[in-house]
Amino acid sequence: MSESGSEEQATSARSGTRDVFISYASPDTPIANDVASALEGQGLECWIAPRDVTPGAHYASEIVHAIDSAKSIVLILSQHAAASPHVLREIERATSKRHPVVALRVDQAALPAEFEYFLNTSQWLDASGGNAARMMSKLVAAVRLAVERPASPGPMLQATAAAGAAALASRANSDGNRLRRRTAIAAGFLAAVGIAGIVAYRAWQPSRGTAVIPAPVTAAAQATVPAASVISEKSVAVLPFVDMSENHDQGYFADGMAEELIDLLSKTQGLHVIARTSSFSFKGKSDDIPTIASKLRVSHLLEGSVRKAGGRLRVTTQLVRADTGEHVWSESYDREDKDVFRVQDEIAESVVSALKVRLTAPFTLEGSRGTKNLEAYYQFLLGRQFFTRIRIDDLKRAVAAYTKATELDPTYAAAYAELVVAQVYLTDILGDEHGRDQVEATADRAVRLAPERAEGYSSRGWVRQVLKWDWAGAEEDLRRAVELDPTDSRALYRFGWLLGSLGRTQEAIECTRRAIDLDPLANVNWRQLSYLYVVSGDYPAARAAINRALEIEPKDPYSQQSLVVIELFEGHYDAASQISHKIELESTQEQDIAMADHSLGHEAVADAALHSLIVKHAASDAYQIAQVYAWRNERAQALDWLERAYRQRDGGLEGIKTDPLLSNLRTEPRYRALLQKMNFPP
Repeated sequence: MSESGSEEQATSARSGTRDVFISYASPDTPIANDVASALEGQGLECWIAPRDVTPGAHYASEIVHAIDSAKSIVLILSQHAAASPHVLREIERATSKRHPVVALRVDQAALPAEFEYFLNTSQWLDASGGNAARMMSKLVAAVRLAVERPASPGPMLQATAAAGAAALASRANSDGNRLRRRTAIAAGFLAAVGIAGIVAYRAWQPSRGTAVIPAPVTAAAQATVPAASVISEKSVAVLPFVDMSENHDQGYFADGMAEELIDLLSKTQGLHVIARTSSFSFKGKSDDIPTIASKLRVSHLLEGSVRKAGGRLRVTTQLVRADTGEHVWSESYDREDKDVFRVQDEIAESVVSALKVRLTAPFTLEGSRGTKNLEAYYQFLLGRQFFTRIRIDDLKRAVAAYTKATELDPTYAAAYAELVVAQVYLTDILGDEHGRDQVEATADRAVRLAPERAEGYSSRGWVRQVLKWDWAGAEEDLRRAVELDPTDSRALYRFGWLLGSLGRTQEAIECTRRAIDLDPLANVNWRQLSYLYVVSGDYPAARAAINRALEIEPKDPYSQQSLVVIELFEGHYDAASQISHKIELESTQEQDIAMADHSLGHEAVADAALHSLIVKHAASDAYQIAQVYAWRNERAQALDWLERAYRQRDGGLEGIKTDPLLSNLRTEPRYRALLQKMNFPP
C-alpha cells in the first residue's frame, strides 16, 4: 500500500477519475512527493496516499477505488517497493484493470518474479544513477502519453490459433471429443482439457536500453501497452505472403514461403523474430502496418506476394519500418520455380543486411527445409496446410502428404518430425494401438536423420511424454531440442508442458514465459501460463494470463473453462456458474456446471449435468468426470474414473500429479499407486 505525503488537500477518492495513481513504499516518500509535484505542475491530477484518503474512510477500499479509477499508474520502483506486498498488490490490481504502468526505477535492486510478471507490459525510466530529478521531464511526457492513449478497443483479432481452436471445437462435437479429451496434445493449437492440460508459453527478454526501458512485452493484448514503450530496432515479423497466382491455388506455397523465412530469420543472432501463429493471425485482416507492429511488438514487418505458374516463380517482398511506413528494402524475383530455396535464402540475407544484424553462418540451399527435392518440399507444405484445419479427413490428408514427402526424399528429417504430430492425432482418434508403435519409430528416424536439428528431438520428446509416459526420456529430448534451437516456440511449449506435468512449476513458468515473446498471440500459451499459476496458488497472476487468452479468443471454451476454475478456487461460485452456462462446447459446459452449481447448492442442476457428461462422453472424458467427483469430494468415484482414464490412455492424465482439482486425492493409496503405474518420479 502506498504511504506518503502530507494530509493537505484530503479529498474523497470517489470524487472522480484521476490521471495518475502513485504507488510506492513508505521509505520512498520524498521521491513520490517530488513525482506528484512534477506531474501536478504539468496539469496531471494525481492520487497519492495518505494525502487523498478520505478521513475516516476504509484505507484499503480507498486505495482499490483510486487504482480502478485512475488512467495510469506511476510506480516508484526500488528495493523497498520490491519487498512490499502492498505495492505488489497495487500493481496486480492495476494490471488486472489494464491500466498502463510507468515505472521510475531509482535503484538496481533485483526484482522478484512476481514484479517482473506484472511489469512485463510497462515502460521503465531508469533513474538508478541518482538522477531522478533529471528524469522528471521524461516521466511527465511518458505519463501524458499513457493518460491520453485511447482505451483498449476490446477483444483482439482472432489469431491463427483461434481458427485451430474453432475447428477443434467443431471436430470435438462430430468426433465424440475423443481427440480433445484423450490426447490434449496439439503443439500450438490444442489446449488440454480441464485444468489439467492447459498449456502456454513466454520467451526470452530483450536487452534494455537507457532512458525509457520497456520490460519485455508478453501480453497477448498489445493494445494495453503504453505507446511510449520502446521496441527493439532488431525485431521483425514476417506476415503471410499473398497468393497472386491466377487460380489462387497456391496459398499453401505462399504460406510456406513466409514460414520458411520466419524459420531462417529466427536463426540469426540478435534478431527477435515473431513466431508463425502470431504473425499469421493477421491473415485476411485489414489492420494497418503500425497497428500490426504495435500488437506484435516489432519495429519492422516483412510482407510479400507470390505468383507461381508454368514453372515460373515471381516473388515480391518489402521490408517496412513500422513507425514511418518507410520501405527499408524491397525486391522482386523472377525465377524458375526450382530456384525457390535460393530465393528464400536471398530474401533472408537481404533482410538481415537491412536490419544490420550479424549472421552466425551463411544461409544454405537447404536452409530450414532439410531437402533439395522440390516435390518433397511441396508435399511438406501441403501437409502443413491440411494439418492446421484439424479435421479427421484433413488429418488423413496431412499424414498422406508428409508420408509422400518422405517417400520422395527418405532423408527428409523435418517431414518425419511433422508426420509424427499428424500420426499421433490420427491414431488417437481412430484408437489405433498399432499406429502408436509406428509413431515412435517415425520419431526415432527424425532424430537419426538430423541429430543436429531440434525438430526430431521435439517430436520424439512429445511422443515419449504423451504416449509412453517416459518422463526421463521426454525431458532429455525436449531439453536437447531447446538447446539446439532456443527460438523454437513449439519446443518451448512442449518442454513447459512436461515440466508442469512433473510438478516443477517454477521451471515450467519460466519456460512458458520464454515462448510468449516468440508467439505472443497464441492463446494456448496464455492458457498454459494461467494453469501454472493456478498450480502455484497465484490466482491474480492466473487471472491476468487467462484474460489475455480470452482477449485473443473470447469464446474459446478451454480459456473459459480455465476462468471457471479460477473462480471456483477463489470462492466465486456465482461467477463460475454464469461462465459455465455460456460455454458453447457441450462436454466442457457440462463438466463446469457439474462443479460450479454443486458449489452453489444447486444439486439438481449439477447432477443433471454430470449425468449427461457420463452418458454422452464417458469414452473420451473419463479424466474430466474424475475431476468433477474430486471437486465434489466424492473420492471413491473420482478414483474409479481416474483408473478408467488410465485404461483409456486419457491424455488428461498427464496433469494428474499437479492438478489442483485433484488435491483432495493426494493421500489416497489408489492415487499414489496410479502415479507409480504412470512412472512418475517421486
